[in-house]
Amino acid sequence: MGKEEKDLQERDVEIIEGEFINISQSTVRNVEGGHIEMQQVGALSIDGDRIESTQSASLLLRGEEVHLNQGVSGVTIGANTNLNFSLSQLTFSRGETTVNRSAAGVIAAGTVRAEKSAALIVLAKNMEGSITTLLDWKSALAVGAVMGGVWGLLSVFRRK
Repeated sequence: MGKEEKDLQERDVEIIEGEFINISQSTVRNVEGGHIEMQQVGALSIDGDRIESTQSASLLLRGEEVHLNQGVSGVTIGANTNLNFSLSQLTFSRGETTVNRSAAGVIAAGTVRAEKSAALIVLAKNMEGSITTLLDWKSALAVGAVMGGVWGLLSVFRRK
């Protein structure tokens, strides 16, 4: 990839690659680049060093610095991630995850900073702020053990 800048608006594109990418009001299958900015975009996969997504929906966001503002993501992976008024089913971060008035299914990070947010499960070394969780790690372990036992019992009955 060279030092190229791409600016797309109101288009349907399969694959975009570039160093600086700015996409608005479009649908894209795959985006790869250094610095990616998106406004009102639907995308399957976004992979970049720095991703800033506003009012967008994506299946996979993967980058070093990921900022999701008023958006939806299936899986968000980054060194540092920031969810602001957003929804992400799975959020993984090597460093810090900041969650501000957002919802998540599972958050796994070294440090989680949260403000008025909700999640099903949070796995973090350090936790700061206010987040409402459905399960802590002990409850999640108990639910997993019960589900495994039920699954094993049903599989025994199915064989007979």
